[in-house]
Amino acid sequence: MAPTSTTRGEERRWDTAGINPNIEARHYHREGDGYACDLCPHRCRISPEGFGRCLSRKGEGGRLIANNYGKVSSFSVDPIEKKPFYHYFPKTKIFSIGGIGCNMSCRHCQNYAISMSPSGRKRTTYESPEEIVAFCRKERFDAIAFTYNEPVIWFEYIMDIVEEAPDLRCVLVSNGLVCEEPLRELCAVTDAMNIDIKGFTDDFYTKVCGAHLDDVMRSSEIAFREGVHLELTYLVIPGYNDSPLEIELFSSWVRDSLSPETPVHFSRFHPDNKMLDVPITPLETLQMCRAAAMGSGLDYVYVGNVLSDDASDTYCPDCGALVVRRTGYLVDLVALNGSRCARCGKGLPFKR
Repeated sequence: MAPTSTTRGEERRWDTAGINPNIEARHYHREGDGYACDLCPHRCRISPEGFGRCLSRKGEGGRLIANNYGKVSSFSVDPIEKKPFYHYFPKTKIFSIGGIGCNMSCRHCQNYAISMSPSGRKRTTYESPEEIVAFCRKERFDAIAFTYNEPVIWFEYIMDIVEEAPDLRCVLVSNGLVCEEPLRELCAVTDAMNIDIKGFTDDFYTKVCGAHLDDVMRSSEIAFREGVHLELTYLVIPGYNDSPLEIELFSSWVRDSLSPETPVHFSRFHPDNKMLDVPITPLETLQMCRAAAMGSGLDYVYVGNVLSDDASDTYCPDCGALVVRRTGYLVDLVALNGSRCARCGKGLPFKR
């Protein structure tokens, strides 16, 4: 494709291969002879030719550029339940796309090959926003999920894709580490978010993820108040974030600061990256988490990454009817009439 397109009136510059636009980052300011990034709470101070912590921000040519812009590492067509979303357009497929880099450094990351890979070290292909939208049109996808690595650091790329196709539903699978102003901009164009709650102590976040819990809680609360369809995923790691007290505190926060109707997914941990010595989460622990969350007043609590008898099914909290049955990614809409229970008529928090 000829390098002739523009973004919001800004000229795009291209590298010697003619395939990678040099796009100025949004949400930063000059500080001395360098730059201060305002995209996420790390607020990195970046030297004139340096990189931010996420490796997606680079000082170059007198400005901060989005060094990962359009660099695609992964794409697939997934069941929406795989994200996981259980209450958002159930039993549908979604086009999923990922880049490189992350603003956390989780020791247990399953996708570390792309999330912890600097630009240039991981094979990627450049795809312009126009090309992504054209592909979605051709294949008749009406939604796109930014996932696999952290989408927040793809901020400029996501916003340009949405600007190119405002009717394309935007879905984010995120760690929630983002400053308020860019988050509100994302909320304005995002239909649904699944935010990973890594644990519920700041000690866990600082030692295992290189971040802070309060920042993620704030992002979740803002997304909820902005009306974005929100689901939460809590990866249960034995000996790290699985104490009954921690699960109860997490569940109480969801109930009181978000909603008892917020879907919560407790997922099974599998050893990976720098936590290969940690065992797989016992099924009994996942069952404990689910029982504790439901006992705290949450209506929709699920167990993921494991087959179970009914812990992935949705029941009406009023009449107890089985509304949606899930076996892996096989989904049966048993008693869902639009977004209501087909038996008693109760309105349920489904988006369809």
